[in-house]
Amino acid sequence: MTARANWRGTLRIGELDCPVALYTAVSTAERVAFHIINRATGHRVRRHYVDEATGEPVERDDQVKGYETEPGEYVILDADDIAEAVPDSDKILSVTAFVRSDEIDDLYMDRSYYLAAGTADGRARHALVRDAMRARHVAALARTVLFRRVRTLLIRPEGDGLIATVLNTRDEIHPAQEAFADLPDLALNDDMIALAQQIIRSKSGHFDPTQFTDRYEAALGDLIRAKLAGRVPRAPPRRPAGQVIDLMAALRASAQSAPPARPASGHARRGKPPRRKAG
Repeated sequence: MTARANWRGTLRIGELDCPVALYTAVSTAERVAFHIINRATGHRVRRHYVDEATGEPVERDDQVKGYETEPGEYVILDADDIAEAVPDSDKILSVTAFVRSDEIDDLYMDRSYYLAAGTADGRARHALVRDAMRARHVAALARTVLFRRVRTLLIRPEGDGLIATVLNTRDEIHPAQEAFADLPDLALNDDMIALAQQIIRSKSGHFDPTQFTDRYEAALGDLIRAKLAGRVPRAPPRRPAGQVIDLMAALRASAQSAPPARPASGHARRGKPPRRKAG
């Protein structure tokens, strides 16, 4: 099936315009989906919005968005108000700067898309941009209105095309100090560090995405297939609780038991349950 573009527009670099299209690179559509069911009747349960004071259902046409200014007080915004405030999309992905690819902290990277040529006659310009960026080892920062918000995207050459990654804004990133403020200032001895380095060396390898699967999704698939077949689901093995020992002893035990890492091979596969009967 031909992929459907999420967005079409123009990549603009100075006076050079290149028609482009964004395609989903990461999707959760294959995850197991559940419905809420009434155990007594087997019927699906529907969700309704009700007025918290009267308990009466509120129809969709009567629902508006509200921003709480103080407890129980709201600024009401209807769809027209929001539409007028949101910037109009001009479908222009305007490059503001070229930067080294390694300049962008991973914390700023959100969802990624494939950025392909938008038209057949735009393929040569798309390839020109891709190859020039690859030769200079740079990525492009570009801004546009995407999905009703002004977004900054990081565009990088990848294979035969380009990858566009939406970047988080600075105010969306929590300061690291909030997470690390309570960490004690410990002085670790050289023996501990040497043992930790030995463990790291023994487990060194290479990233192979085929070896990383969602074990939760796989377990749900096995459970659903067992239910459909009338079988008792097999309980997964439980890891025994570890014995509490001191840090140095744990490092020594880990260093002695860690086998050399082997390169991963093959493709991890998991069955997909029939989603229509997952309810």
